[in-house]
Amino acid sequence: ESGVDFFHCDVMDGHFVPNLMLSTEIIKAMKRRYSTPLDLHFMVERPENMLAWFPFGEGDLVSIHYESTPHVCRALEMIRLRGATPILALNPATPLECAREALDSIGALLVMTVNPGFAAQKMTPSALDKIRRARALLEKWGRPGLPIQVDGNCNYAHIPQMEAAGANIFVVGSSSVFSAALGVEKGWEKTCACLNNR
Repeated sequence: ESGVDFFHCDVMDGHFVPNLMLSTEIIKAMKRRYSTPLDLHFMVERPENMLAWFPFGEGDLVSIHYESTPHVCRALEMIRLRGATPILALNPATPLECAREALDSIGALLVMTVNPGFAAQKMTPSALDKIRRARALLEKWGRPGLPIQVDGNCNYAHIPQMEAAGANIFVVGSSSVFSAALGVEKGWEKTCACLNNR
């Protein structure tokens, strides 16, 4: 009802990251109940073995981590063949150069601004510079229009800085849209007011 663009769903296996969530049944129920596209973030080992368990397709976003499988391009191709936008996620300490060989396989790049696996973390100190460097490298590599998604501590102060650095897609949660003080509707309005591109 508030008009969010995607439902971002973290899929965790308890191995790639310590936590365990969200289940296949929860995500299947969301897909049945809502027309809002999904943004599935797989924080799992060997995501290519789990993709078939989840409902996604045209209009959805699906991200996997560079370190999660030795078959990164194969997993990204599996996502693309189902009509979703494949996204490569880079952890804070993962070099941007790791994305170079997968550029032809992705529809966006996810720059993690916190270490994956836990909500309510503070943004890593190097995050804004990494977003800027990612945007510069994408231009250098001939993909200037490739969207950059950011995930982690996207609060009202950081969102404008992230956007100015070159980010286009923002994963928002407890530090903005789900603000306990404002509620979802007001939190979403305040989040949108932070952005130049809305």
